[in-house]
Amino acid sequence: MHKQTSLIAVIGAGAMGRGIAQLAAQAGSVVRLFDNSTDAVRAACTSVHAQWDKMQDKGRIDAAQCAALKERLLPADSLEALADCALVIEAIVEQLDVKRELFARLEQIVAQDAVLATNTSSLSVTAIAAGLTHPERFAGLHFFNPVPLMKVVEVIAGLRTSAAVCDTLHAYVGQMGHTAVRAQDTPGFIVNHAGRGYGTEALRIVGESVADFATIDRILRDQIGFKLGPFELMDLTALDVSHPVMESIYHQYYEEPRYRPSVITAQRLAGGMLGRKSGQGFYAYVDGAADVPPEAPIPQVQGLPPVWVSPRAARRAELLQLVKDLGAAIETGASPSPEALTLVAPLGFDVTTVAVVERLDPARTIGIDMLAEDASTRRRVLATNPATRSDMRNAAHALFARDGKAVSVIRDSGGFVTQRVVATIINIAADICQQGICSPRDLDTAVTLGLGYPQGPLALGDRLGPTNVLEVLFNLQTVYGDTRYRPSPWLRRRGAIGLSLLHTED
Repeated sequence: MHKQTSLIAVIGAGAMGRGIAQLAAQAGSVVRLFDNSTDAVRAACTSVHAQWDKMQDKGRIDAAQCAALKERLLPADSLEALADCALVIEAIVEQLDVKRELFARLEQIVAQDAVLATNTSSLSVTAIAAGLTHPERFAGLHFFNPVPLMKVVEVIAGLRTSAAVCDTLHAYVGQMGHTAVRAQDTPGFIVNHAGRGYGTEALRIVGESVADFATIDRILRDQIGFKLGPFELMDLTALDVSHPVMESIYHQYYEEPRYRPSVITAQRLAGGMLGRKSGQGFYAYVDGAADVPPEAPIPQVQGLPPVWVSPRAARRAELLQLVKDLGAAIETGASPSPEALTLVAPLGFDVTTVAVVERLDPARTIGIDMLAEDASTRRRVLATNPATRSDMRNAAHALFARDGKAVSVIRDSGGFVTQRVVATIINIAADICQQGICSPRDLDTAVTLGLGYPQGPLALGDRLGPTNVLEVLFNLQTVYGDTRYRPSPWLRRRGAIGLSLLHTED
């Protein structure tokens, strides 16, 4: 074992500190755990010992291993007791002045070659290290809660951090059995930065009355494969946690429109509608279970009208085949007959704009999102425009539900729901790469392990097609006139030439 990880200290005996201490002991280190509260240290040691007892009961370790682990976790009664530790990991309150004061004291206690690391999730690593005599030995080591289960750790280099220090921490994370990803010191690092698009864009969609919370959650679960919809996720994490993070990253990036928070979450936070823990969030909770409104039933339609598909529809061949497979009569003329249900499949544009540009009767025009349509997609999404007749809406709903797939019908929106949300996620990820915050591979690894996305943002962009994603963003910016949707230069160049978003330049 490297001498810098054979004897380490963890400062802070809360949930994060005890989780880090548990992992470090399991990695073979002797761990000294310190907290200003001796009761907190005692409780933390008891809790970690109980975790190891459970591991023994389940047969994951034997009695001798359990006893050895317990011997490697040692309570410390003062900072001075950490003097011979070669690595110190801090996991205390997220206050810059408190962390600075702690590390200034530590620098006077530990050896000059000891490594100092902060588990901060939101503060600048460079700012914490600013007052140190030797900032080159200081870095961020950001674990996620619960530490034993969340398998990714961000290794963050401040402006003056030594590369060797990051190498040591990267290797130690691997020794712990977790996956390390490297990041430069920027607001949100990788995971909290890359996660900005999911909730904020969903909130914008709700704010435009395009669809309700439950419909948006269903769409993003069923079309892309997210484990939780954005509103389910915000209810789980609680708005007193998630909304301040939205505001923090927005302001740290000097009001960058891509990270713009929503008045919806600000108002709900003020009203105490925090989510599961308060019993009321975007959903009401009864005995811990969400009260989810039922889906609209499939309309009963007597006889479907013929269907005409716009020649400009995205993935038109696949859409024509789908309509044929569903048993509709397809019109093949240059324009639809007066009786035809008219289908458009825009990328980024709204149905209204497409109907006007293509000189279609808006009363009979329905949009369908074909961006992610394949055999694995469990839901189809249709969009009306303000003039769409109810009989045409019902006919389209009934048609696309014929094979048993769920159907959501939403109001008009540039980019439907999925296009808007995934394009925003991919665009933010691309700009993280543009800024050189991390490598494309580390970004996708961090997001899949840290946020539980079904794919990393860049792999998702490759799946949907970088050129398609680029078109969605250009058209969203046209529809909304908002620089929030301007494509990152990194994405624009790759989308223009059809290059994989995971491609690394020489």
